[in-house]
Amino acid sequence: MSRLPDLAAAVRADFPMLAREVHGKPLVYLDSASSSQKPAQVLAAMTEYYERHNANVHRGVYTVAEEATQLYERARGTVARFVGASERATVFTKNATEAINLVAYGWGLRNLREGDEILVTEMEHHANLVPWQLVARLTGARVRAIPVTDDCLLDLDALDRLLGGRTRMVAVSAMSNVLGTINPVAAIAERAHAVGALVLADAAQAVPHLGVRLDELGADFLGFTGHKMLGPMGIGVLAAREEVLDSMEPFLGGGEMIRDVQIESSTFNDIPWRFEAGTPPVADAVGLAAAVDYLTGLGMDRVRAHEVEVTGYALKRLAEVERLRVLGPADLEQRGGAVSFTLGDVHPHDVSQVLDSDAIAVRAGHHCAKPLMRRFGVAATTRASFYVYSTTGEVDALVAALDKANRLFG
Repeated sequence: MSRLPDLAAAVRADFPMLAREVHGKPLVYLDSASSSQKPAQVLAAMTEYYERHNANVHRGVYTVAEEATQLYERARGTVARFVGASERATVFTKNATEAINLVAYGWGLRNLREGDEILVTEMEHHANLVPWQLVARLTGARVRAIPVTDDCLLDLDALDRLLGGRTRMVAVSAMSNVLGTINPVAAIAERAHAVGALVLADAAQAVPHLGVRLDELGADFLGFTGHKMLGPMGIGVLAAREEVLDSMEPFLGGGEMIRDVQIESSTFNDIPWRFEAGTPPVADAVGLAAAVDYLTGLGMDRVRAHEVEVTGYALKRLAEVERLRVLGPADLEQRGGAVSFTLGDVHPHDVSQVLDSDAIAVRAGHHCAKPLMRRFGVAATTRASFYVYSTTGEVDALVAALDKANRLFG
């Protein structure tokens, strides 16, 4: 019989969304890899900002504006400490996609030359692939991919063959949003640096679930987003090595990112503000800091242990479902809590609709990873993904609904 893991039992009451019903049934939310739910503590922090401290930051010298500035910069410090970066090199963006684009244009457009190579992987989210394609087209550089093995891991032997004197950037997912694969970023970074290349880690999945840190990964850039780690939508982060970020030109121009402006030229602000043009997402930064405090209070080791427990239970139960094929590593040490699968020849959208009739929310589609779908010969998958509030009872509900789908489409 399934049981309620200790962490979920302790936290579920903090998440108002989990108390609602869909189609007259309790919501079973299994789409946290797409966007996590928000605890009341995050919602309260944002409401407090809007009700008591709402003003634009950095420019005003009146009390409320100074309070807003302090909250915004304090949030930066909280986030920087969480990911092992300096405050000077922690930039707020609107999402992980913008963080990667910042590097692609702010660094790549000015440093890549014809014939240079950018290494990505076959498992990348489009956000860590398309920006490099665009910049490669503008500079004459070439995008090449590290292949994925049949057991859903990166082929590191192929990486060694691909790395060379023309390699300038290695852009790699720290954790796949489809396969759940945890990639050895530190080992990849060591090999990349040996040939003079920089490394960008797309940590949109890894920061929320593993608590990865820039200083431990050895990467030069770390991009992630707030809404996958219990925080609000509309804010992301680029954390970087100071000396690399300090050498980069701005990606966006406008207010706030300048030191002086004349008609024909401008001088730019120091980092990180050089990369934060316009009015920043102040309330969202406050909410993200509250989410970081919440996760810190739980302890990322505990978060990881909980997800291993729920994911292991899910893999065991899903193996009992007829015609179901899971994509991803079998070893729990090598994977996170995103579990993608196919159900015979039933389209994942149809599977998702059947599950929705039982109030089970899962993702269906290509998950912004079309090259990976082609690698495994599928057009799409259904994906269940877990987080701190997920329970083994919800896994049981998922399996029961999948059995129903099998009967319906049998």
